[in-house]
Amino acid sequence: MDKKKIIIISVTVLLILMIGTIIGIFAWYQIGKSPVQKENGQKIRVEIQEGTGMIAIANLLEEKQVVRNANVMKIYMKLNAITKLQAGKYEFDNTEDLSQILAHMQNGEVLKEEVKITFVEGKNMRTIAKLIAENTVNTEEDVFSLLKDEEYIDELIDKYWFLTKDIKQEGIYYPLEGYLLPDTYIFENKEVSVKTIFNIILNYTDAFLSKQKEDINYNLHELMTLASIAELEGVSEQDRKEIVGVLVNRLQKGMSLGSDVTAYYAFKVDMGERDLYASELKTENPYNTRGPNMEGKLPIGPICNPSKDAILATLNYTKTDNLYFVADKNKKVYFTKTYEQHTKLIKQLKEDGLWYEY
Repeated sequence: MDKKKIIIISVTVLLILMIGTIIGIFAWYQIGKSPVQKENGQKIRVEIQEGTGMIAIANLLEEKQVVRNANVMKIYMKLNAITKLQAGKYEFDNTEDLSQILAHMQNGEVLKEEVKITFVEGKNMRTIAKLIAENTVNTEEDVFSLLKDEEYIDELIDKYWFLTKDIKQEGIYYPLEGYLLPDTYIFENKEVSVKTIFNIILNYTDAFLSKQKEDINYNLHELMTLASIAELEGVSEQDRKEIVGVLVNRLQKGMSLGSDVTAYYAFKVDMGERDLYASELKTENPYNTRGPNMEGKLPIGPICNPSKDAILATLNYTKTDNLYFVADKNKKVYFTKTYEQHTKLIKQLKEDGLWYEY
């Protein structure tokens, strides 16, 4: 074979190798840009720390199986002049290709972490403010300041049929007390505003109360106030129904309700925190049904946020001849018709070691 043929063959082989190499590199690059999974992908959470370099990000995403190939990602960023990716927490879908993954980080589409808050039945606005402060960027003062905003409260009264001017009476501690239906709520993230929190809960309250509209045949503010007392005074549905029956009887007879739970609320003392002073019990306060000038009157407003069960018990209360009730330390409730029977029962409970001591 002459030299000319050898040169032609060598050049041909070299070209084939070069073309093969180019095709191989192109295939490697295209595969490297493709999704890790074509289907049935995973949601993968990755946190990009502030100050992390581009090379380190590429290596991290390959390690987490968000992208197929860190080197391909580095080349792609150079070719497309991508010089900055935003830090933060991301949730990637590994059925997306490299361009889509990078677009999320270029646009700063960080994960907005949901916040779950459980508001327990029978808790008052002070507890709600604490929970909001503990779980969001808001402070307790943010909550109380909003509740003092008359323009905002007027907007809510205009928006929600069950909120009336009653919640703006002089002497009301917190206008929305009693109307924030207890449940577990999920909010978009910790940056959620107090207004958004209240609106979400009030929408839920609206949905529940709207279903009971046909059964609500008296002042709704009074209903929620009675329900809030029943929530704290009783535990079972039957006890709460009969407790409301007793309260209604006392109101109709022009008697004071004499409810300890209203007195504690009046002086902003949580039950179990301490005993109330005799001077406090004798102090006139629109919430204190143990105090003077409260004959035949409900507290000025709800003293906690009652549960659905307590509201339903109030709507369907038990008609009774009883005028008194008392609970022992095991939360068993006893009902009596006369004051003599009531005092005798308390004496017996004390002798039996069943009297509740704070």
